[in-house]
Amino acid sequence: MKDYSINTKCVQAGYTPSNGEPRQIPIIQSTTFKYDTSEDMGKLFDLEASGYFYTRLQNPTNDHVAAKIAALEGGTAAMLTSSGQAANFFALFNICECGSHIVASSSIYGGTFNLISVTFKKMGIDVTFVSPDASEEELNAAFKHNTRAMFGETIANPALTVLDIEKFAKAAHAHNVPLIVDNTFPTPINCRPIEWCADIVTHSTTKYMDGHGAAVGGAIVDSGNFDWMAHADMYPGLCTPDESYHGITYAEKFGKEGAFITKCTSQLMRDLGCIQSPQNAFILNLGLESLHVRMPRHVENGQAVAEFLENHPKVEYVSYPGLKSNKYYETAKKYMPNGGCGVVSFEIKGGKEAAEKFLKNLKLAAIETHVADARTCCLNPATSTHRQLNDEQLKEAGVPAGLIRISCGLEDKKDLIADISAALDTI
Repeated sequence: MKDYSINTKCVQAGYTPSNGEPRQIPIIQSTTFKYDTSEDMGKLFDLEASGYFYTRLQNPTNDHVAAKIAALEGGTAAMLTSSGQAANFFALFNICECGSHIVASSSIYGGTFNLISVTFKKMGIDVTFVSPDASEEELNAAFKHNTRAMFGETIANPALTVLDIEKFAKAAHAHNVPLIVDNTFPTPINCRPIEWCADIVTHSTTKYMDGHGAAVGGAIVDSGNFDWMAHADMYPGLCTPDESYHGITYAEKFGKEGAFITKCTSQLMRDLGCIQSPQNAFILNLGLESLHVRMPRHVENGQAVAEFLENHPKVEYVSYPGLKSNKYYETAKKYMPNGGCGVVSFEIKGGKEAAEKFLKNLKLAAIETHVADARTCCLNPATSTHRQLNDEQLKEAGVPAGLIRISCGLEDKKDLIADISAALDTI
């Protein structure tokens, strides 16, 4: 599928049935797999042969869908996880351990901020948060001798800051660490971070990739470009024998193209079990098959709503990278020339009370702890997804208390604007 367009890959990549096999990816709803001899199974446990023995580690349905996502992102290997949070946790913990340090953009999803700043700290992994607008000098100053990864979001949720991927990648590589980028909002249809030197890409597949609010899931894609053995002293988990898995040295046996995902599967998924069910993977694939058709409509609706809100007298400000007035407009055009996503953040004059009244009077848009759906939904992040942050952290993350995040679905943009306008009229 390498030479096909991304539109074709959405439909065809990851699974090619042989003569007489199912045309649709089959759901292998089985926990385990049968073998004729112990020797046959033993080769699988030793990673000497490819195949399946227990769905907690690998499942054919999941692998077909992961292969499609790897093809869309331009990576060499991928895996599915139970959620986007699990994907970010696995991607970071796969190369970090007690005593490690992470450099991360401060403008990221609240749950991920909490994962890195609170949960990882309990595990002995420290973090330095940097502004997405930090200069090269400021980025370089954030690194320490024990830094093992750099992390950011292509378009941050919900602040909608746009990551300068090349700048962050340059800083990461100057300090011999990989850049991990959460690409949930643009999806590979609108941005492929690997093409801009990111090393690992993660997704909450629950969002646009599924697209219908039907299946929670996550994904990790390895670019296959980071040379772990060149920095073997920094990544012993990949570059020295894993005594918990028959003494395998992942970077030697599977090379830079396969070491990261193989270790993540055979070690972390084995021990932590954050699997995506085959049924969810099947549903995810149905969403992927129309991703290239849906994303342009989401962008079209997001742009129309943002332009309407920008000119409304009751709106304090609008954050949407597609607006020429937005500080990230040029950066967004560089990395996402076809637009980013359908999510718009804005603040209504009158603060929290006005925001609450606005939300109560919407008819089409539903108040949900969700985003990037076929149906328009919205929320107030400070009282929901980011409620664990204090006022200072909210400000640092670009999430003021009166912020509204609206995710424009696939409805007619005229109907969406009419709904928003009527709700604003009640204030």
